[in-house]
Amino acid sequence: MISNGMKVYLDNGSTTMVDPRVTSKVIRYVNDRYGNPSSLHFKGQEAKKALEKSREVIANSVHALNEEIFFTSGGTEGNNILLKGVAFANRNKGNHIITTKVEHKCVLESCKWLERQGFRVTYLEVDKEGFVDLKKLEAAITDKTILVSIIHGNNEIGTINDIGNIGSLCRSRGIYFHSDACQSYTKVRIDVKAMNVDLLTINSHKIHGSKGVGAVYVRDGVMIDAWQHGGSQESGMRPGTENIPAIVGFAEAVKLAMSSIHVSSMNRLRDRLIEGIVERVPHAKLNGPLGEKRLCGNVHFSFRFIEGEAINGLLDDYGVCGSTGSACSEMDLEPSYVLKALGLSHEMMNGSLRLTLSRFTTDEEIDYVLDVLPKVVRRLRDISPFKEVSHVLGRDS
Repeated sequence: MISNGMKVYLDNGSTTMVDPRVTSKVIRYVNDRYGNPSSLHFKGQEAKKALEKSREVIANSVHALNEEIFFTSGGTEGNNILLKGVAFANRNKGNHIITTKVEHKCVLESCKWLERQGFRVTYLEVDKEGFVDLKKLEAAITDKTILVSIIHGNNEIGTINDIGNIGSLCRSRGIYFHSDACQSYTKVRIDVKAMNVDLLTINSHKIHGSKGVGAVYVRDGVMIDAWQHGGSQESGMRPGTENIPAIVGFAEAVKLAMSSIHVSSMNRLRDRLIEGIVERVPHAKLNGPLGEKRLCGNVHFSFRFIEGEAINGLLDDYGVCGSTGSACSEMDLEPSYVLKALGLSHEMMNGSLRLTLSRFTTDEEIDYVLDVLPKVVRRLRDISPFKEVSHVLGRDS
C-alpha cells in the first residue's frame, strides 16, 4: 500500500455506502418490527403499514400511483420481470422488441433469452457519445413491435437519454416503453406520466440504500404476465415475503436523496475531476458527453498506451477505488461492449477507467485523486511495451 492513509471510494456506479440514517431504519425493522406483512396480527400489520408507506414514497418520487409500484430484489430482477412479462403477455400482437447495444447486461441477456423463445430483437447503434438517434428508433419500428427498452442513464459512460421524447414516440405508435433508470434515479428528474414511460426499473444500492432491494413501475393498464409464481404478494407480480427492512431503508434513502442538494455538488466535483484529468494527463479521452447530459457522478476516461486494469491496480495501492467499467462486466476479459458501440479502438477500450462519485465525495478526495492519478499513469507509461510512448510522450519524472 503506497497510500498516505487516505481512502477514496469512487466506485459508486457499482454500489454506494449505506447512509447511516438508512441503516438505523433498517436495524429497527430487523430487530423490533420483524413481522410478516401478510400476517393479520398486530406485528404483521405493523410491517404491512411500513410496506405501504414505503410504496407511497417510491411512487411519489416518479409521479406514479401507489398501486403501480412493485418491490423486487433489485435492478436485474426488475428488468427481467418487465421485459419477459410484457413480451409474453403481448405475443398475440407481435414478437418484435427494440433495445440498444449499450444497455445493462441484464437487459441484453434477457433479450438474447427472448430471441431463443422466438422473439425478434433489434439492437440499435448509438452515436459516439452513447445517445440513441430518435430517427433510427422510429425507422426500426414495425407493425410487430411490442416493446422498446432504452436505458435512461448509462451505467458505464453516464450518457442520459431523452426518455421523454422516446416515450412520446412509443406512445404515438401504441408501443410499450421501458427504461432502466437504476443509475439515474433521484439524480435526474423522472415523471413517468409526463414522459410517457410505461415501465421503469429502479433500485436501492445506487442511492445509499441496502443491496438486494429495488422496484418496478408498471403503468396501470399495461399487459404483463408474472413470470414467478407463488403467493399473492406484490399483487402476484413478484410473489414471496417482502424484505421489509430493506424496503423501509430504500424508502428512507429515496427521501434523503430527493430532499438534498447532492446533484449540484456532484456535478461540480465531477467537472473538477474531468477538467483536472484533461489538464494533468496527456492522451486522455473522456468517454460520453459533457454537462447536463451526463450523470452527475460519472467520470469515464480512456488512456492511451496503458491498460485499465493496471491503472486500477495502482490506484488501489494509493487507496483509491475505481473500476474499468460496469461491475457486472469487470471480471470479463473482453473489452467493454459499451465502448465498442461508441467506436473506440481496441487500445482505447482496454485503457479505460471509470470513477463514480456520491453525495459523500469531498473536494479533498478529488484533490487527492488528481494528485495520484497522473503519477500512476506516468509510472505505467514508463514501463509500457508500446514503443511509441517514449517517442510521443518522452520520459516524465
